[in-house]
Amino acid sequence: MWGNSLKIARLQGFDIKVDASWLLIAALIVWSLATAYFPTQMPDAQMPTLLVMAVGAMLGLFASLILHELAHAIIARRFGLQVSGITLFLFGGVAELQSEPLSGKTEFWIAIAGPVASLCVALAFWVCAHLANLLGAPAPLGAVVSYLALLNLVLALFNLLPAFPMDGGRVLRAWMWARSGDLLSATRRAVTISTAFAYGLMALGLYTAFSGAIAGGLWPVLIGLFLLAASRSALVGLETEVALDGRSVANLMTPNPRTVDPDLSLSALVNQVFLKYAISFIPVVENGVLLGYVDTKIVQKIDREHWTTTKVEDVVENSSDDNTVAHDMTAMDLMKQIAKTGRRKFLVVDASGLVGVISLSDMIAVLNVSKDIS
Repeated sequence: MWGNSLKIARLQGFDIKVDASWLLIAALIVWSLATAYFPTQMPDAQMPTLLVMAVGAMLGLFASLILHELAHAIIARRFGLQVSGITLFLFGGVAELQSEPLSGKTEFWIAIAGPVASLCVALAFWVCAHLANLLGAPAPLGAVVSYLALLNLVLALFNLLPAFPMDGGRVLRAWMWARSGDLLSATRRAVTISTAFAYGLMALGLYTAFSGAIAGGLWPVLIGLFLLAASRSALVGLETEVALDGRSVANLMTPNPRTVDPDLSLSALVNQVFLKYAISFIPVVENGVLLGYVDTKIVQKIDREHWTTTKVEDVVENSSDDNTVAHDMTAMDLMKQIAKTGRRKFLVVDASGLVGVISLSDMIAVLNVSKDIS
């Protein structure tokens, strides 16, 4: 989600980043405020004034979201959790925790910190709006500050809705986790509730759109889709952590795999290895030394008529840090490497050389069994 984020500042030891999608929402906010909201508040205002107000309100929202996520990050850090940074994106922002909280109580305080911060910011803007009115400040300033007070109130209340992984959904999970003592079970129940909420939100959006307010119905549908994807992703991530906890590559790999000699022709490789044993990936070893691997994708790049004259050594993919992992690497670290590189199969080595191979399918098999029994 945050592959194109740009670091813009560092606050309280946290990197503040903005995803490219935030530029889209910022532009939409400025446009909607300048053409719809503020003209109803100040009918006599000219477009230059409305644009300045809209930009000011957008920057106020930007700062409000940072304060909201900063509250999460600070409380998380006080409970000993690592936070890599804060990123603003299309649907708001996120404090990027590197691990799950250690207890339901910890999660509750981390989750509730954001809405509490937004309520405090809303109160501060409300006070400023009244002071601006009492002191006779320019009307555009009062309108912007009043808008930000209302916006932060809405932000706090909206985030308290029971939709995981929003703050309200995390508060709900924290309560269920504290009652059951089972994080995975609590997460599954929170995701189930969140899914029902998301479908309800999408149904409301579609009803609104078919009633004629297409723009007004679009956002609930998009938010509902986001909640479905985000909650499912969070659940899969936790299930993966539970299934792979305490496991290493050595526990999951296929040990003592078949190997081929570099002098073997591609024709023999295909017929005597790939087809005979129904495999698509095989290490290449010469005199006990690992050279690399060959797979069906490599063979497919060679014209079939050249298979008999082309040897494995001519096309072998040399072993490297990209395709080779240590036998004592943790399974979670390997899963992160798979997600980062997109590579599905790896050679496994120790001090003596090749000891096995491991693939994404090996990891998925463990995940499926763990999911069935947990």
